[in-house]
Amino acid sequence: MIKKKDKAFEKFLQGIEVVGNKLPDITILFLFAFFIMLIISYILSFFTFNYFHPTSGEQIKIINMLAPTELVKLITVMTHNFITFPPLGITIVATLGIGVAEGSGFVRIILVKLLSIIPKKGIAPAIIFISVLSHIVSDSAYVILMPIASLMFFAVGRHPLAGIAASFAGLAGGFAASYTPSTIDPIMQGFTQSAAQIIDPSYTVNVLCNYFYSFGSTFSVILICWFITDKIVEPFLWKTMPLDEGIVPEDTSASSTTTTENRAFKISLAVFISMVVLLILLLVPENSLMRSPDGSLTSPKSPAMQAIVPLLFLFLVIPGSIYGVMTKTFKTTKDFSMSMSGSVKALASFITFSFFCAQFLYIFGKSNTGTLIAISGADFLRSLNMPSQITIFGIIMLTACLNLLITSASSKWAILAPIFVPMLMAVGISPELTQAAFRVSDSSINVVTPMFAFYPLIISYCQKYCKKTGVGTLSSMMLPYSIGLLIVLMVMLYLFWGLNIPLGFESGYTYPPTI
Repeated sequence: MIKKKDKAFEKFLQGIEVVGNKLPDITILFLFAFFIMLIISYILSFFTFNYFHPTSGEQIKIINMLAPTELVKLITVMTHNFITFPPLGITIVATLGIGVAEGSGFVRIILVKLLSIIPKKGIAPAIIFISVLSHIVSDSAYVILMPIASLMFFAVGRHPLAGIAASFAGLAGGFAASYTPSTIDPIMQGFTQSAAQIIDPSYTVNVLCNYFYSFGSTFSVILICWFITDKIVEPFLWKTMPLDEGIVPEDTSASSTTTTENRAFKISLAVFISMVVLLILLLVPENSLMRSPDGSLTSPKSPAMQAIVPLLFLFLVIPGSIYGVMTKTFKTTKDFSMSMSGSVKALASFITFSFFCAQFLYIFGKSNTGTLIAISGADFLRSLNMPSQITIFGIIMLTACLNLLITSASSKWAILAPIFVPMLMAVGISPELTQAAFRVSDSSINVVTPMFAFYPLIISYCQKYCKKTGVGTLSSMMLPYSIGLLIVLMVMLYLFWGLNIPLGFESGYTYPPTI
């Protein structure tokens, strides 16, 4: 009976892959979506909607993006939309650093050392653990970890796409399950507190109001992603996605390293560690230049948070360059520059996608279509007047549906917090619990929606091993993770709630708070 269910699920995934891969290229999909959204904005602009923005109080009105004034405005901001597309700069800068570290051989020697201490069966949990931990470096982790994860899997004879999938799932799960605070915490807290003060002007929300839940969930996230990788995704990939001919893994055995390489690695690693120590010493003082004016390290306004990507670039380039020079991989300055330019060539499709995606997101937001979708959905949920446990479940499901279209956590919460938080406070649910419920679905659905900004980049990583990889391939192999993450994160939330374990610092489940 179990085998029949497994085969049925496998056929279901294959169906998603086949249908998805028959779709046009993801760049073309966004081009289609761009024109469709223009037409939708034109049609909806003739209707009056009885919805009001929760902060401004103004009635929601769809702006006709085909109006001459809006078309002129669109043309004038196209370049600005493109160059300010959030993942674009992060991806290019981080990729330049990766190019140096990989071109010099520094990445390879790191893999050799890691594989010498990590058993083959421990590769998956190790990758997932590192991925969960790495979300602290924000979106740049998507650029750095996945190529390394695929190489590590491939080096021990495992499917490289399974390494990418495990890393992707761990990173996405890390936004609701994390060992450390990150830049998203103060952003979420700011929206939550402002929304709570609509009902109670004296209410404050701790920036780490979900930390205990987040930390506790890491264990279940690692276990479920490990199980899905080994038992579902990798077997599925070997059956449906054979590797392209001629692709051979590099020799990553310890015996393949020379005395010169080992010496260069030790010196490069010492430089890397020295850089880490120096950075820590710069961050510790309360009057550090790397802190925000209020002394915070995790605030989006702090230089430490704003400099994460440039710092990653330096942490890759400097040790990588030293290793390249010592091993004579970099014999001339041209070798150094070629390592960076070669890595950027792989981003051609992603850069093309970024241009069209940026234009689509502009008209989707400017037309108020996204705001209308969010507010109307929340209003429907409110009208159902359900018990607290079911209401929270509804919040999770509604956010999951919205996340298929609007993948930015800050953008969604900026709209939804002023609706959800006061609405649930009125029925006795705390702002901290509402925020945690939002983060559950936001973390789990990112991995399965083609609207996620890094989807084209991840597809390009997969195509290094399987050229036929498309949207359907990535969606089908990530769907089990999406389901698994949604279930375990939701179970953990209800477990914390049922046992009355604090979600975080100064955090409860009811409003007004019970002492």
